Amino acid sequence: MHGVEHSSGVIFGWDPFWVSTAIFIMTYAVVISERVNRAIVSLLGAAMMIMLGVINQQAAIRGVDFNTIGLLTGMMVIVTITRRTGVFQYIAIWAAKKVQASPWGIMLMLSVVTALFSALLDNVTTVLLIAPVTLLITQELDIPPFPFLFSEIFASNIGGASTLIGDPPNIMIGSAVNLTFNDYVVNLMPVAIVVMAVNLFIVYLIWGRKLSASAEKRQQVMSFDERQALKDISLLKRALFVLALVLLLFMNAHNLGHEPATIAMGGAALLMLLDNLGRSAHAQASNVDQCFQEAEWITIFFFVGLFIVVTGIEHSGVLAYLAEQMLAATGGDFNVTVVAVLWSSAIISALVDNIPFVATMIPMIKSMAPAFGGEAVLMPIWWSLALGACLGGNGSLIGASANLIVAGYAEKAGFPITFLKFMAYAFPLMIVSIIISHLYIAWRFL
Repeated sequence: MHGVEHSSGVIFGWDPFWVSTAIFIMTYAVVISERVNRAIVSLLGAAMMIMLGVINQQAAIRGVDFNTIGLLTGMMVIVTITRRTGVFQYIAIWAAKKVQASPWGIMLMLSVVTALFSALLDNVTTVLLIAPVTLLITQELDIPPFPFLFSEIFASNIGGASTLIGDPPNIMIGSAVNLTFNDYVVNLMPVAIVVMAVNLFIVYLIWGRKLSASAEKRQQVMSFDERQALKDISLLKRALFVLALVLLLFMNAHNLGHEPATIAMGGAALLMLLDNLGRSAHAQASNVDQCFQEAEWITIFFFVGLFIVVTGIEHSGVLAYLAEQMLAATGGDFNVTVVAVLWSSAIISALVDNIPFVATMIPMIKSMAPAFGGEAVLMPIWWSLALGACLGGNGSLIGASANLIVAGYAEKAGFPITFLKFMAYAFPLMIVSIIISHLYIAWRFL
């Protein structure tokens, strides 16, 4: 049965299928319990996958998505240097004053900005920019940051679902099926807008209407002079130049044949060069050191470990087995398959990072073409996979990269977001967005 071809390497001749499943479940259980830091847990899980012989080190390293790691690290460095100029505070204060510093108005503004940025950049970069600003404003108004950060996580994944470059699963599906930027805009953006509107309404009912800040605290925010937030204008010009260059390259990455990681890392190196020109060797060393210290290394190493753990269960046939079971369960009925892909990818993506899941689903869906009458017929299944994987990422703290980054910032600021508290609100809301997607796909494609 499963895992036979890899069984030679596993210690004591155990079945890699069950060894990898056990390591996977233990890793997730400890991450959820929050007793041990998540980076330590995922790296230990990764080491066990290799030590027990489920995969070797070469396969483990191949399993790490360095495009994601490079994109994260590069953007973290760019954001760290840009943050020193005070431009994010400037934007936040400007936005807060536009809505008279009302907490709900601020939440609405920041959520909409997050969704727009996530569609045009990618959702990870966007939350790197928005989360620190949000913490700044909520501290000034003396209101809890959780509802704001929660709403932004949702906005980033919804915005990311609507375009080709917004979310890694979309990039993967797009390149596998030759979809263009416009295909996504035409087919997925309409439903993303509806999901976003419904989400904001529910967030308003849960928190928005109850949020209030004292008149003096609001007055304090209104009396901010956003121009005073700008600390280093010459660095700001250099940072904005690099950011604009990086965004331009992101939008044309497909035509240029460059991966996002290369663009982000190149941009980070360029901005560090511009920031250090004219400094002494000693000053450069301490400046670069300071810059690297502010990156979210816990998040980065959590990802490295997680990718290897998931590679283990992929390698031993667990993901393929689950995918086959799902297809067998639909009995070969096309409409049932479309809906099953939507729901299962949403629920699985809430619990597992959606990138390896989508990587497993792509060849499996392609193999269904003859049964359903050709490649062209499969389009509704691809849209189901994209919506399920991207929106499903909202279901838990480990469902999408952006969620973990926001949690990392919140933890640093002294407002840790616990796994279960997030999930208690997020999972039901995610289900609502999948119900909307289900209705949309049924109405438009079936």
